[in-house]
Amino acid sequence: MKQQVVFGIDIGGTNIKSGIVDSEGRILHADNTPTEAGAGRDSLLDKLYGIARGYKEKAAAQGWEARGMGVATAGYVNVKEGRIGYATSNLPGWTGVPLRDNMARETGLPVALVNDAHAFAIGEAWIGAGKELTEGFLCITLGTGVGGSWVTENGTPYYGRSGYAGGYGHIVIKHDGQPCNCGLKGCWEQYASVTALMRQAAEIGLGPSVTGGSAKKLFELARSGHEQALGLIDRYAEYVAVGLTSLIHTLNPESVVIGGAVTAQGDFLFDRIEAQVKRQTMPAYGPVRIVPAALGEQAGLAGAAKLAWLAAD
Repeated sequence: MKQQVVFGIDIGGTNIKSGIVDSEGRILHADNTPTEAGAGRDSLLDKLYGIARGYKEKAAAQGWEARGMGVATAGYVNVKEGRIGYATSNLPGWTGVPLRDNMARETGLPVALVNDAHAFAIGEAWIGAGKELTEGFLCITLGTGVGGSWVTENGTPYYGRSGYAGGYGHIVIKHDGQPCNCGLKGCWEQYASVTALMRQAAEIGLGPSVTGGSAKKLFELARSGHEQALGLIDRYAEYVAVGLTSLIHTLNPESVVIGGAVTAQGDFLFDRIEAQVKRQTMPAYGPVRIVPAALGEQAGLAGAAKLAWLAAD
């Protein structure tokens, strides 16, 4: 009997992570391709079609049976209609693209389409940090922006009416605060994203001339006892906790899984966030475990693959 596989694709503003995945979540082959989003919608679609064709050829050469494809993408995805409801300038021309039907027509396979933050959560629920969290969990990604997903007890995300649930980065935590690219002011994303952290560092004199524009270097300074850097990380943990507290009071989770580049900081950051959450949260809602995501950059790919398996069954 042929080994059955699916294809997973995770489209980001900078890179496309893709791979061939078996039914146990093992990634049998993986690639990382520059998105080159500035070249426009049609160029990006051609690139995705090329990846899909290459995987069909590779699967055939290996004697694998391709069962389906899952696609995760930055932007707001209408999961009912299988199209991009809205995308920022990071993916120009992406708004309105009927990506599910386009990919299905190109590959001849059943295709599932989802937002990248939901895919991240699905991957963690399947084979990552959420695998043993049977009561569901809140998943948050801290990176260029802030996104997330509420994963229910059966391991699937809550999508909301159209699939746009999880836009947690645009909870307003400071009235008339920092302008956000969504058009609002004071969004959580403008205080808790890694982008925001580096802006805050520059504001206190720890700009690129000191850190090289690297969050890793900023954390290294804080770990070494640099007073300004350490104070900034403490304040950043507080900002992260402010948004988490609102979500905890809304959703009452047992655990919060946090992904993104900050997971590499381990207890140095997570202990601070957990302490702030405990301080800010009403006692009736605690304790809440704050844990790092386990799959790193492969979480979205894994989540897309899991959805492909569900679509194929």
